[in-house]
Amino acid sequence: MTRVRNDLFDPRKGLDRGRARWVEAAWYAAKCLLFLPPWPVPSSAKCAVLRFFGARVGRGVVIKPRVNIHLPWKLVIGDFTWLGEEVFILNFEQVTMGAHCCVSQRVFLCTGNHDYGQVDFPYRNRPITVEDGAWVGAQSFVGPGVTISAEAVIMAGSVVTRNQPAAMVCGGNPCVPIKPRWPGPATAPETESLPRPGPAGLAAGHPNRV
Repeated sequence: MTRVRNDLFDPRKGLDRGRARWVEAAWYAAKCLLFLPPWPVPSSAKCAVLRFFGARVGRGVVIKPRVNIHLPWKLVIGDFTWLGEEVFILNFEQVTMGAHCCVSQRVFLCTGNHDYGQVDFPYRNRPITVEDGAWVGAQSFVGPGVTISAEAVIMAGSVVTRNQPAAMVCGGNPCVPIKPRWPGPATAPETESLPRPGPAGLAAGHPNRV
């Protein structure tokens, strides 16, 4: 026998979905048509749809195919940020990405969690923040309540369960700071001087992919 009682779980407890069910259904239809398939829908069209559903999306954002966004009205994306193929954003709480971020292929940003200390397994969700100029490497997991500070680099395949410091290369399971991102003094260049996505976007032509 187990003390866990999934039959007592209340999906309304600890989660405000933020919109009516019909709005969520309309978003799922749009997502299945424009975001989840492999065909190359222009990023500008995807950004327009996200804004229509309540997301705050900046200029020059690149969204590659098969990106899965759970609730767009709980999403903020800054200018010139890139989302790679098969990024999954489970945003029961708000996910905020700053300007000039790179979130690489198959990254999982997961705000959802459960309180395993209670028998009814209630939600224990927390927001995620990825600050300006940060790079989250391919197939990394970023857990609830995490802030990845400005210009941090998360190495591919990392498991990020705690906040990561600014302008540091971080990696591992659990993810920890390893070395400074920039050579020389700790002062980092202004984010406006960081490279902007070219016509090929995230899939090619980027010299420093993790």
